Amino acid sequence: MDPSLSPILMIVGAVIALFLFLYILPVNLWFTAQLSGVKVNLLNLVLMRLRKVSPSLVVNAMITSTKAGLNITSNDIETHYLAGGNVNKVIKALISADKANIPLDFKLATAIDLAGRDVFDAVQISVNPRVINTPPVAAVAKDGIQLIAKARVTVRANINQLVGGAGEETILARVGEGIVTTIGSAGNHKEVLENPDKISKTVLEKGLDSGTAFEILSIDIADIDIGENVGAKLQTDQAEADLKVANARAEERRAMAVASEQEMRAKAQEARAKVIEAESQIPLAMAEAFRSGNLGVMDYYKMQNIQADTDMRESIAKPGAENKGKNK
Repeated sequence: MDPSLSPILMIVGAVIALFLFLYILPVNLWFTAQLSGVKVNLLNLVLMRLRKVSPSLVVNAMITSTKAGLNITSNDIETHYLAGGNVNKVIKALISADKANIPLDFKLATAIDLAGRDVFDAVQISVNPRVINTPPVAAVAKDGIQLIAKARVTVRANINQLVGGAGEETILARVGEGIVTTIGSAGNHKEVLENPDKISKTVLEKGLDSGTAFEILSIDIADIDIGENVGAKLQTDQAEADLKVANARAEERRAMAVASEQEMRAKAQEARAKVIEAESQIPLAMAEAFRSGNLGVMDYYKMQNIQADTDMRESIAKPGAENKGKNK
C-alpha cells in the first residue's frame, strides 16, 4: 500500500465512524429536544434505535405536543408507533381538538386511529360539519303517485362513538328508510309536495344517528320529483289479469257447452238408430200378421191411407222440410 494513501484512509474511516456514532447516538436530536424544552434521555434514544423506532419521529412529536401544551410522554408515542398507528395524525388531531375545546385525550385518539378511522378528519368534521347527499329515494304515497326525493344530511362526528360506531352508509340507509316511511304514510302526494319539511321533521324525530359515529344536525329536502302513477299501473295490471281469468273461464264454459252438445248429438244419433232398428221390424211383424191371419188386406190399405194422410199433413205444416228433403 502506498504510504501517501494512509492519511486519506484514516480520515475516511474517522468520518464513517463519526456518522455511525451519531446515528447510534443521536446527539443532535437530543440537543434539539433540550432546546425545545422536551426532557428526553439520550440513552432512551439509543434504545429506540434498538427497538426499531424512529427517534426523530418521537422527538418531533414530543416537541410539537409540548409546544401545543399537551402532556404526552415518549413512552406513549413509542407504544402507539409500535402498535402500527399514525403518530403524526394523532398529534395533529389532539392539537386541533384542544384548540376547538373538543374533549379528546390521547388514549381515545390512539384507539380511534388503531380502529382504522382518520382521527384528524374526525376532529375536522366535529369543527366543520359535513354535508352528505343522499341518492334519489323513490316512495309511493297512498294515492298511488310515486315521489322521488333527494336530501342533504348535515352531520358532525361523534368522537365518543367513532370506535365501533356505524359509518355514513348506515346514515344514508336510515334516512332513506325514513323518507320512504314518511311519503308512504301520506294520504296524498300533494301533501308532501306542499310541506316537504314534514319529511325532515319526521325523520329527525326517529333518532337515526343512534349507534353511529355521527350526530345528525339537520336533514334538508333538496328536491322532490313526481314519478309514475304506480296505483293506476297496478290497477291496469290487475284489470288485465282479471280479463285473462274471465276469458279463461268463458273458454272453459264454451268448451263444456260444446262437449255437452256433442254428447247430446251422440245420444240423438243413438236414439235415431234405435228408431230405425225398430221401424225395420215393422214389415217383418206385418208379414207375420198376414201369415197368422191377424191382419187382412183391407186393414193394410186402411193403415196405408192413414200414413199417407199423416205425411200430407206434415208436409202442409212444414213446407220447408219437403224442399230440404228434395235438395238433399
